[in-house]
Amino acid sequence: MGYPVARGGTEVESQLLAPTSAKAPADHFHVAYIVYFTLGTGFLLPWNAFITAVDYFDYLYPGVSVNRVFAPVYMLVTLSCLLIIVGWAHKSSARVRINLGLALFVVALLVVPIMDVIYTRGIRGLYSGYYVTVAAVALAGIADALVQGGVMGTAGELPERYMQATVAGTAASGVIVSLLRIVTKAIFPQDAHGLRSSANLYFGVSIVVMVICVVCYNVADRLPVIQYYNDLKMQAMNEEEKEKGSLGGSQWRSTLWEIVGRIKWFGFGIFLVYLISLSIYPGHVTADVHSQILKDWYPVLLITGYNVFDLIGKSLLAIYLIENANIAVAACIARLLFYPLFLACLHGPKIFRSEIPVTFLTCLLGLTNGYFSGVLMIVAPKTVPLQYSETVGIVLVLFLLVGLATGSIVANFWVF
Repeated sequence: MGYPVARGGTEVESQLLAPTSAKAPADHFHVAYIVYFTLGTGFLLPWNAFITAVDYFDYLYPGVSVNRVFAPVYMLVTLSCLLIIVGWAHKSSARVRINLGLALFVVALLVVPIMDVIYTRGIRGLYSGYYVTVAAVALAGIADALVQGGVMGTAGELPERYMQATVAGTAASGVIVSLLRIVTKAIFPQDAHGLRSSANLYFGVSIVVMVICVVCYNVADRLPVIQYYNDLKMQAMNEEEKEKGSLGGSQWRSTLWEIVGRIKWFGFGIFLVYLISLSIYPGHVTADVHSQILKDWYPVLLITGYNVFDLIGKSLLAIYLIENANIAVAACIARLLFYPLFLACLHGPKIFRSEIPVTFLTCLLGLTNGYFSGVLMIVAPKTVPLQYSETVGIVLVLFLLVGLATGSIVANFWVF
């Protein structure tokens, strides 16, 4: 199979990317890097807050399978909105989309603590509150499509380190929520009051991060280094318009399919990474493996281990980035070996069913998820002309979300 050349071999890169290294302003104090790291952290925190507080929602709304509703609602809404966005990306402003999405995140997150204060107040069985919560999850899905697609897209227009900052931020989001889960489990009582307190803490932290993201993003647009690459993109777009004229609907669709064809193997790799990871984590590591020593702390520690090593994997990208796309995609395929390895932890010899092998494999799953998904997210936007890098970022997020959705379905069937 012929994968695209990853780096250093395209005419586009030599014309558009090489000159920028000499002319681009410095990112003083790494402010732009920190901004994209913060944005990466921000757009996943709301989802993490909803699913981490699922025990609170299960308590409030008995008889309703909350965890089976939140995921499909969130993913279907996000996917649907992203499909619309990718079709109209050339006619809309990433700045408007990201700011609108961040504002919608704040609204969605405010729903739960406000409803707790003025309506539910810890009382069980008020199912109208459940429907409002599902609507808030759907609203957060819309916000995710606007923010994640926009942030990944704009990061793809910048040098590699900014996409690395963004994907590392997404991993940091999981670590933050895992640590919050450990803290709340340790300090809050495991009763109705404790559940309310921990849920409000999750949503409070997420709201604060969203407000910080709004400030950071709008400050970042004024940074010289960001302005420089924005100007470079506008120059490329203006030159193309002079040569070919403005893109009409049919012409844009044709261009979009050309872009998808060029990055299809990168997208396949990202799809496969998240399919494998989500079909094993968190369901398998929280429901199928058990510890007589660690008891109910075991799944919490496994989730934390996965998230920490996912962050380590995405942070390693700043130190070493695989330059060969063939190797990166092959490594994504090789991760299929996790299925028989985790099955051995369930049905194999007793030594494989102990805490150490399961913990090691869970951490390795997180490490490879972070590193190889990050490699593909960083390299793919550099294989197209600069003015299409944002579209590549949005398309890659589509592959990622399809992988997540498929993995959540496969999770119900592969363990036997």
